Amino acid sequence: MTTTTSQIRMEQVREDVRRIGLSGSWRVNDSRADVGMELAALDRASGIQRIEVVDDGITDWDSALLTFLRALHAMSRSRGVAVDVSDLPEGVRRLLAMADSVPERTGARRSTDTVLWVTRVGARTVKGFRDLRDSVSFLGELTLAFGAMLRGRARFRRTDFWAVIQECGPEALPIISLISVLVGMILAFLGAVQLRMFGAEIFIADAVAVGMAREMGALMTAILMAGRTGAAFAARLGTMQVNEEIDALQTMGFSPMEFLVLPRALALILMMPLLAIYAVALGILGGAVVGILMLDLTPTQYYVQTVNALSLNAVVSGLIKSAVFGVLVAVSGCMQGIRCGRSASAVGDATTAAVVNAIVYIVLADSLISVIYVITGF
Repeated sequence: MTTTTSQIRMEQVREDVRRIGLSGSWRVNDSRADVGMELAALDRASGIQRIEVVDDGITDWDSALLTFLRALHAMSRSRGVAVDVSDLPEGVRRLLAMADSVPERTGARRSTDTVLWVTRVGARTVKGFRDLRDSVSFLGELTLAFGAMLRGRARFRRTDFWAVIQECGPEALPIISLISVLVGMILAFLGAVQLRMFGAEIFIADAVAVGMAREMGALMTAILMAGRTGAAFAARLGTMQVNEEIDALQTMGFSPMEFLVLPRALALILMMPLLAIYAVALGILGGAVVGILMLDLTPTQYYVQTVNALSLNAVVSGLIKSAVFGVLVAVSGCMQGIRCGRSASAVGDATTAAVVNAIVYIVLADSLISVIYVITGF
């Protein structure tokens, strides 16, 4: 059986009334491509006050018919023309009524306006300053929460604090162990290539020990914790925001900053220096493996050289960096989680932003602290 394509018959009933007869198959695969041209011709006609749409033998229909009728309705509204569809099948009328009863959400349609690059740069700059302001504000609120804790007035569950300690500390040891050993071995490999040229393989121990203690131990630990723990903070707090649990805490009189953020930030700040010391020790162990197996150094030689190379300043400088990095990771993760939107995509965006922002903050802080160390001779 041959399917008849969609047909439109336009008839002038009166001077101000047009009748549109629809017939044939109004399916997506069967509808004509020039339907839009006929609508445009109808739009150019003058003096029309009413349009009657009638069924002249519609054999089949799907969303193609509804799309045509919606376009006809949109054109008619813009000109103040009434549209009568009472003669159409009942299913069509019900779907049209349902579509008209739910207006399109503002901002749902993708904008096709071209935005100048200057406008985009300006918007990004304003957003950057706004994010910086929010970060400083969040850090201030966290400082006040710490002050309340020191005065014994902060309210949070000690069990939550110890649970976060467990998550930030012992549960993070496997990944930190692996990365620290590998970083120590990489530093030893890089130094061995150059020092072998001068017969100074023994100084591999100095390079690995100082590099891990002053820089790599704290830096690699912070980056790992940003991707592991900071992201977890953002995801959990963001999910609580979506489920309106944070609103419930505020309704009950609890401060989210004290009840949720403070134990997480405190646990991470306390654990970061300990994890950094652990990373330094394993990094030195990784360097020792390379020095002993590749460079024919004895364990005693490597140990003595490492002890002589390490100084109190080197260890303390790494611990200071690790404590600062802990604050940055905690602030970034908790801030993104607390200020997350109320959708699943918002939680994902908050988690991504927490990791990216934390790594950027860590690198910037590391550069600034290193410059301060050079200036002060620390």
